[in-house]
Amino acid sequence: MSHSRSKGLIRPLYSQLQGLKRAVDHVLIFSSLWLSVVIFAEPFTQEYALLALLAIIVFSMFAENQEIYHVWRGAPMFDEAVRILFCWGGTVLLLVCTVYFSQSEVSFFSPALELWLPLAPLWIILLHSIRRACLSYFRLHGFNTRTYAILGANHLGLRLQTALHDMPWLGYRFVGFYDERTQLGDGRLQIGEQAVAGNFKDLLALARSGEVDHIYITLPMRAEQRIIQFVQELADSTVSVHVAPDFFVFNLIQSKVSNVQGIPVVTLFDTPFNQMNALTKRVEDLALCALILPVIALPMLVIAAAIKLTSPGPVIFRQMRYGIKGEQIEVWKFRSMTVCENGDSVRQATVNDRRVTPLGAFLRRTSLDELPQFLNVLRGDMSVVGPRPHAVAHNEFYRKQIQGYMLRHKVKPGITGLAQVNGCRGETETVDKMEARIHYDLEYIRHWSLGLDVKIVFQTIFKGFTGEQAY
Repeated sequence: MSHSRSKGLIRPLYSQLQGLKRAVDHVLIFSSLWLSVVIFAEPFTQEYALLALLAIIVFSMFAENQEIYHVWRGAPMFDEAVRILFCWGGTVLLLVCTVYFSQSEVSFFSPALELWLPLAPLWIILLHSIRRACLSYFRLHGFNTRTYAILGANHLGLRLQTALHDMPWLGYRFVGFYDERTQLGDGRLQIGEQAVAGNFKDLLALARSGEVDHIYITLPMRAEQRIIQFVQELADSTVSVHVAPDFFVFNLIQSKVSNVQGIPVVTLFDTPFNQMNALTKRVEDLALCALILPVIALPMLVIAAAIKLTSPGPVIFRQMRYGIKGEQIEVWKFRSMTVCENGDSVRQATVNDRRVTPLGAFLRRTSLDELPQFLNVLRGDMSVVGPRPHAVAHNEFYRKQIQGYMLRHKVKPGITGLAQVNGCRGETETVDKMEARIHYDLEYIRHWSLGLDVKIVFQTIFKGFTGEQAY
């Protein structure tokens, strides 16, 4: 009777220390409320305990979304502190809304809550900072260190080595690059400014002697059989083996690793606005509309009257454009031309374009013609910040010219975006200009955060409304 050997499953990395960090933060939230109540000589009732438990649950949800407890990959403590404050701010907002809409008759001692609200996140940030400082100190002084080697003298291997070198507090000491293309004592093969230390046999000898703790295999995906052979031989040692597949050959958008019934799945293209992020983005859009619409309401009425009085035609120009998932949406603008082109062929505005009305020229230069799109945001077709929507005819043309063009439609289009605040506005008479826009659009999707949106909004206020290419 033959027995088939199970090859196992790839499981997500989980550390008991990560669970401990969560538990300690939960204790800090609870104890900070208890301390705040006790300081004011108030009784710590069941209502306070329930409030603390609700705060712990909601904070945990936000913290998981913001990856507070994921493996530390060298991000600055300032970034982590901002994420913690964002999580706590969302927690407080949700608790206030819950208490308000539930019309609960439970009353809390206000000074105690006023002390608790800043105390809890400050304790959490302080604890995380102390933990980082201690780990950095001990690892920089040789405690809890590990040695590692990289099998594969290529761009990915150099990128990995550079990343680990830039994080000395992780305690990783580099042994060298190894590659089967070199022979023992042959120093001709180099990667960057470093000579390759040896071939696979040299690395295997180090692994068997215990002189290296971790080996990272960075060979290209086409080298599957060689990787299998190397892994099988390295199994005759106690070294930890990691495979780093070169997915950077793809134009990665919000890439992540997940699993389906234990089967590892690598996502190459995805949207950042799944689940909690989508809700956060929608709340952000509604909040910005609530702030901006009262300010622009009167100017919009004045502009509408001016358009009606100065040229024949409708006040609002409705044009079909591509929205999220490539679906067509109707985008509103103040009419700035004598024509309303919305067919299979749409000609972009050029310098001294005769179709542009005198008032329209001013509106286009100052981007005031875009103001009605805040109504698109209210309807949910657009966001305040995101890639600018293009006419359907332009989309169909450029999607054939620029690789990855349609990836910009993984998110809702926006009134302003990273491309606009970096000067990519107006006519795109060459493919290179459109490629520059797409570059910024994809960078926005890769690195989206609430902070990035706020930064783009402020940059738009100071430099995003006008430009030399806007006509």
